Amino acid sequence: MTQHAETRFVGLDVHKREVTYCIIDHAGALLEQRKFDLDAPALHRFAKRTLKPTDHAALESTTNCWAVAEILRGYVARVVVSNPMATKAIAQSKIKTDKVDSHVLAQLLRCDYLPEVWRPDAETRLRRQLSGRRASLVGQRTQMRNRIHSVFAMRLIVPPVALFTPEGRKWLDGLTAEQLDADALMMVRSDLRLLDALQVEIDAFDRRLAELAWRDERVKLLMTIPGVSVVVAQALVAAFGDVTRFASADKAAAYLGLAPRTKQSAKNTYHGPITKCGNSNARWMLVQAAQHFHRQQGPLGHFFRRLKRRKTHNVAVVATARKLAMIAWRMLAANEPYRYAPPRSTADKLAKLRVSVTGQKRPSGSPKGVKAQAKLPGAPGGSRTIKSLDAVYESEGLPPRSPLAPGESRHVARTGTTDFVHKLGTDQVVPRKRTHTAAE
Repeated sequence: MTQHAETRFVGLDVHKREVTYCIIDHAGALLEQRKFDLDAPALHRFAKRTLKPTDHAALESTTNCWAVAEILRGYVARVVVSNPMATKAIAQSKIKTDKVDSHVLAQLLRCDYLPEVWRPDAETRLRRQLSGRRASLVGQRTQMRNRIHSVFAMRLIVPPVALFTPEGRKWLDGLTAEQLDADALMMVRSDLRLLDALQVEIDAFDRRLAELAWRDERVKLLMTIPGVSVVVAQALVAAFGDVTRFASADKAAAYLGLAPRTKQSAKNTYHGPITKCGNSNARWMLVQAAQHFHRQQGPLGHFFRRLKRRKTHNVAVVATARKLAMIAWRMLAANEPYRYAPPRSTADKLAKLRVSVTGQKRPSGSPKGVKAQAKLPGAPGGSRTIKSLDAVYESEGLPPRSPLAPGESRHVARTGTTDFVHKLGTDQVVPRKRTHTAAE
């Protein structure tokens, strides 16, 4: 950073309703330090009256930091948004006030020692806001469900069905005063009304996220990973933003807080739990997606099961989530879909997104006027053709898979998944599942 004698450095301690600012010169001498109420007009008045085009300004990352930064950029030469956790690690003080914080920011900026965060564009900020709001609504829904469970638990009542399945909801709606006391019935019905309202809001956010996903090739690429839905893919895209800012897949995983803590002293090295830094929503969703891999047939499923035999289930889940973060970064960087996705479930997932946004359904079965031919003679319920993974990607407009590198081929052979990988490249004819009637 080039400094001139006329350059001033402005540290701003930004809160929701007020800002404390500190201005120092290039030598570190205090020039001005005051406080003002925060809203858009007041910020413009402050910038016009106090700031100069040659000034450099710094503030910490907060809820409203990007709105403040956008306004300040029109008045100063440079605006830096810093990582508050890193700033705290660099400059700790036994006396912490807004004045001290603003002065520390100004001094760190003057010394070019301020840890700067990446500036997301407007669309990425929107994705983060929508994904975060949906996650909050889902958390509230879980809270309501747990409250209903607690009503029965406190009365030692064991429901005859799982409560939040269609059958369970029917049972809850049909509860009477003979089954529950009046107060318990009132609490259950109150939470059911709240659940219905929450579900309406969650569905609205799901539709909006689906619309954004349909226009973004990156989201559809990530949806080819087993267990990764539209919502999970959107959260990952929002968290990563521009993937070129990460030098490696390891750094991308560390950004989501999925890297282990490491403490080293001389020859002693200790690796502990993950750091849990970064975007907690994307990290939580990756952990949930990793739960599906205990039954996946590809190399990552083999990794999950092998690690679970040596460690514990939770360790295997978190380690697989870290692998997923690294794979997601690689897929986005190379613009390539997942190589080991089950064709049938992947086709269904991408088709559901297409239909939900565009309403476009593609014809299936034999062409009109052509009699269907049995592909598996003797199959009781008939048969169906599962397209190869490459055909699925082509039909949905996704890039093709690249050939396996020699090292990856050796890894597939070591994991015993060669046959599974071979089947992904060919169409498979399988029996249809029969639906048994009550008479049967």
